[in-house]
Amino acid sequence: MSTAPSKSLETFPNPQPDRQYTIRMRIPEFTCLCPKTGQPDFAILHLEYVPEQTCVELKSLKLYVWSYRNEGAFHEAVTNQMLDDLVKATQPRFMRLSAEFGVRGGIYTTVVAEHRAPDWIAPAKVELP
Repeated sequence: MSTAPSKSLETFPNPQPDRQYTIRMRIPEFTCLCPKTGQPDFAILHLEYVPEQTCVELKSLKLYVWSYRNEGAFHEAVTNQMLDDLVKATQPRFMRLSAEFGVRGGIYTTVVAEHRAPDWIAPAKVELP
């Protein structure tokens, strides 16, 4: 295989660093292992962020997500670790990672973790008629 899982996240310069805009990604194929049973856990990840100077490069994000496939991790821990790694790589104004895990024992789990830069102020929501 020409590519392999990797914990390395690459970035590229934000093409519009003076504009506050939102990047939204839906990542439907996340898998990791249950640390108790070793069975696979499946999730749909929703990544939303307002970039500052850099954006995450998509192929490296794909390989990063893939790197969890054989790792045991609690839902809460893996979601927060991924957010920490993405924030460290991109230093965004704002970032939210939502992980919607598939059913396990009759329970669906969604974990939402957020980061806000200390000086970031969210723009007011625009309601159109």
